[in-house]
Amino acid sequence: MAVRRNVDIITMGCSKNLVDSEHLIYSLGRIGFRAWSNPEKTHGGVAVVNTCGFIEAAKEESVNMILSLVDEKKRGQLDKVIVMGCLSQRYRNELRAELPEVDCFYGKFDWNGIIEYLKQEYGAKERKQCSTSPDDRVLTTPRHYAYVKISEGCDHHCAYCAIPLITGPQRSRSIESICDEVKGLVAAGTKEFQIIAQDSTAYGTDLYGHKALPELISSLSDIEGVEWLRIHYAYPNSFPLELLDIMAERDNVCKYLDIALQHIDDNVLARMRRHITGDEIRRLLETIRRRVPGIALRTTMLVGFPGETDAEFDHLVQFVREERFERLGVFTYSEEDGTYAARHFKDDVPEKVKRKRSDTIMAIQQQISSEICEARKGTVMRVIADRTEGDYMVCRSQYDSPEVDGEVLVRIEDLDGVNIGDFFDVKITAADEYDLYASPVKD
Repeated sequence: MAVRRNVDIITMGCSKNLVDSEHLIYSLGRIGFRAWSNPEKTHGGVAVVNTCGFIEAAKEESVNMILSLVDEKKRGQLDKVIVMGCLSQRYRNELRAELPEVDCFYGKFDWNGIIEYLKQEYGAKERKQCSTSPDDRVLTTPRHYAYVKISEGCDHHCAYCAIPLITGPQRSRSIESICDEVKGLVAAGTKEFQIIAQDSTAYGTDLYGHKALPELISSLSDIEGVEWLRIHYAYPNSFPLELLDIMAERDNVCKYLDIALQHIDDNVLARMRRHITGDEIRRLLETIRRRVPGIALRTTMLVGFPGETDAEFDHLVQFVREERFERLGVFTYSEEDGTYAARHFKDDVPEKVKRKRSDTIMAIQQQISSEICEARKGTVMRVIADRTEGDYMVCRSQYDSPEVDGEVLVRIEDLDGVNIGDFFDVKITAADEYDLYASPVKD
């Protein structure tokens, strides 16, 4: 039987995992394998699951994917199943015992071992030449945007979060290496960059002894060809306020900030070990909006944390109504092994109550989002064309991060000479709860 040199990489969880998968695809190409990312169906050969271990639902999704691939292997549709990533990093021994059909397990940081394993199993050899790729990765996103991981790990130990148990302490990349990566991506046609980390606002503390995100963003925005930089996964405590001046002054730094707040009630914040008070959060948000006029704020809230009372939840509801975030998501509390909360608190909020609280927040946010979108009617915005879908070119503004935010839809029949990845101006003509509809502004 002919050797099947196909590798399907199924990436679970966040964009940080996606970057790891992109590096793996490049490395697989160097030893003669054809690799696909997030395929709708496997191509035979090898399947690699890049797992997520953030919360119980994500872990269950990863395990279900592994089980489905194991079934394909049993039916002869796959030769091998390999597991890597966060879930495998933390539960490797348990997974190995429960899933003996999996050929091998790698974690979050040793996944390069997959290359050596496949070399031995298939007699593959390193190629001197392979497809051109900046920074040893092959983009799985559309070419015009990319995720740039600036650090790995987290020094926070929030009571509910298992990420530091998986990733360990923060390890920042140098400003020079990140700039080199972005320059390579620009040369390959990338225009928009999503800056990601477990905690982007603490970037550089381990390397430079201070929070160096403002310096990094300033350096990246100076690179010719960088059209948009968008910052994700900021923390509110000890926020580097110098960053706000750069966001306000630089046209290619999006007026957008993804900052996880989780709650506003002081008692809940203290139990969560967030090291910030509700008043401090309010003052920070006021400062951000004042110093970066027109900024869009994305945040997440966590409901159902152990001990959360009706009054504490009502405090959060009032805060969401008052602050009117442009973008907001909700998690329900999930008890994670080894976390401070799992060791010290009883998971005492019923699941039904958690879901109801989540639904309440999202219903409020849906109305807020609808009103914000409605207020944009008649305004002119710069957008980037992402893809075609039916009769529409699906675009995004600087206020819209890929896959998680709303979109701007323009009828294809109204466009002339606009290609995917192009920037152009539109006038907003209609809106719904999360998306905008627009027509191109003619010269």
